[in-house]
Amino acid sequence: MRLAAAVSLRIEHVMDGPGLSDWQLVHNEIIPTDPLPLDVISERAQRRRLTVAYDGDVPVGCATVRPPEDDTPAATLIVRVLPAHRRQGFGDQFYRAELPHALALSDSVDTIVLESNQDGLRFALSHGFVEIERYLLPGDTIPFITLRSTDR
Repeated sequence: MRLAAAVSLRIEHVMDGPGLSDWQLVHNEIIPTDPLPLDVISERAQRRRLTVAYDGDVPVGCATVRPPEDDTPAATLIVRVLPAHRRQGFGDQFYRAELPHALALSDSVDTIVLESNQDGLRFALSHGFVEIERYLLPGDTIPFITLRSTDR
């Protein structure tokens, strides 16, 4: 881990403006099977906490905190870090910064990782998450994996 990550990571809650474009950039690169247009992201920002992590002025990741829904009592915390910025401590710092927001909504926390994102899967497993479900979006061939934290 490079020491600069702990000092320079800046996390911004985004609801509109250029931050939404940065969130979109990260999401669509990491989840190419389900790219999101800005209008959908803007609508989601009204119901969910969307954040972008920056190293200086460079976006390195995005996160979503989703409140519990009717079919699950868990809050969902999804942290994504661009491949070029992984293994530098950004993911861990970003996850720890967003976790209190998820825990304010529920004692139980889930995350979701695209199966092809092996770095994301390793990260989730190393942070005490276990797989509880796999699902495919219509027309997709790569499943999403839902994992639940066992650290609570």
